[in-house]
Amino acid sequence: MRWSLKQDCDIQAVHQLKKTLNVTTLIATLLVQRGVKNYNDAKKFFRPQLADLYDPYLMKDMQKAVKRIENAIENKERILVFGDYDVDGTTAVSLMSAYLKSFYKDVDTYIPDRYLEGYGISTQGIEYAHDNEITLIIALDCGIKSIDKIEYANQKGIDFIICDHHLPGDEIPNAVAVLDPKQTDCNYPFKELCGCGVGFKLIQALAANKGETIEDLIPYLDLVATAIAADIVPIVDENRILAFYGLQVINQNPRPGILAMKKQFAISEFTITDVVFKIAPRINAAGRIKHGNYAVKLLTEFNFNEAIECAKEIDTFNQERRVFDQQITQEALQQIIDNKEENNFSSVVYNNNWHKGVIGIVASRLIETYYRPTLVFTKSGDYLAASARSVKGFDVYQALEKCSEHIIQFGGHMYAAGLTIHPSAYQNFKQKFEEVVKESITTEQKTEEIEIDAVVNFDEFDKKTLRILKQFEPHGPGNMTPVFFTPHAFDTGNAQTLGKENEHLRMFVKQNQSQAFQAIAFNKGEMLNKIKNLKPFNLVYSLTENQWKDKVFVQLHVKDIKTI
Repeated sequence: MRWSLKQDCDIQAVHQLKKTLNVTTLIATLLVQRGVKNYNDAKKFFRPQLADLYDPYLMKDMQKAVKRIENAIENKERILVFGDYDVDGTTAVSLMSAYLKSFYKDVDTYIPDRYLEGYGISTQGIEYAHDNEITLIIALDCGIKSIDKIEYANQKGIDFIICDHHLPGDEIPNAVAVLDPKQTDCNYPFKELCGCGVGFKLIQALAANKGETIEDLIPYLDLVATAIAADIVPIVDENRILAFYGLQVINQNPRPGILAMKKQFAISEFTITDVVFKIAPRINAAGRIKHGNYAVKLLTEFNFNEAIECAKEIDTFNQERRVFDQQITQEALQQIIDNKEENNFSSVVYNNNWHKGVIGIVASRLIETYYRPTLVFTKSGDYLAASARSVKGFDVYQALEKCSEHIIQFGGHMYAAGLTIHPSAYQNFKQKFEEVVKESITTEQKTEEIEIDAVVNFDEFDKKTLRILKQFEPHGPGNMTPVFFTPHAFDTGNAQTLGKENEHLRMFVKQNQSQAFQAIAFNKGEMLNKIKNLKPFNLVYSLTENQWKDKVFVQLHVKDIKTI
């Protein structure tokens, strides 16, 4: 693992901001790294305001979308809210359907089956709408490339409003309205909304026409914040505002479904990280193991006792998912060893019994052991389906393009993709993919990198600095949790290993006469003997809050240790 310090930012801007805000050089540096360069930037960063959300009517086709929905309601048409089976899709469907049902009852929802229908707008969904005399479908988190499906719906007399955030293709579907800020001719100021975020802009526009204010929509922001966290979109600009207030709802007055999931954890205040690792996997597990409808049912249930039962059911799905995840990961790692592929440039593994719903997770797990582009295949009907994951800087989508002669279809982006091949093409594809990676991956890309924000001594973490660092939340792309490097630290003598196999390491670290911090280093148990007896070491870590009973304290989340 290599460490790299972020390049020096604008020193003059750091000095000016330090003076303007009366903060330390450390805080000023971190702010400038995140694009905060003056008082007004800092005010927006630390005190996001709902009033700063953009006018939804700046989005192309918003007027058309609102008018079509209002006409549907006036004419007593049936409306179907359609969305993807992942967190972004199910939260978006829950948001839109709950809002519409608050004043119009003839609203239905549809989540496609992950395995029978696949991603995006499906023929089965359109047939469902036609059979149930539905004349308007609002599609969320999908649809921007569904040219043929939208045309099919048009032939059936069914109108579509598309709310998507994915990159459009060369052709835009012939829908009544297409809401996607990534369209080249859309002048909406912020391009990085998630699918649920685009849906929120639509209900914001509808609400404005009904004389409602943004404050009336605050109860829906727990769903938006959950989607922002799970979809890993940049938490900057409008997303920062939505996530900031959405987290407040999650912590103070969440909908019964989210409260039911929160009750499973002894955490007083949820952060974005908690949403990513505790709430999102449970919502996702519904679509992976059973059906996305279970997630929508949970998120739209307003009877708390019913929500508790739904949450228990979804937790069971999540436990199943974890068992599959762990079992398949072990089998895949063993397959790499059995095939003597530990030193390959890529990992490509296959078993026809692996659960299709977790192969993407498994691909990410394998990268933790073998840091390189990875594909995990399983059987899918008459074909093989795979999830691909990549490492920093390596474009796996581009690599797949170079293997297209062996692929039936594929899609995705730089770091994640999905593909389908004929079973007979597996070995040839695997060989070709290994050759492509070998020819194109750089030395730096083969080694995991930790990017460090700042070099810090422990005595710089006074109460004021820690308080300000807390206000950097919510963290995410564009504002990642700061990573610090502290040289010449040592353990006070209380280090010990934790875990069933002593795989984790807990230390109490300090420098010279500084205060001591508790530190946890996951999967670093083997370092115990190297840091005992006051031996000095260099430490890379981020700061987290840990809670024990009613006590909350700062803890170092160690990313790497290097002895001196």
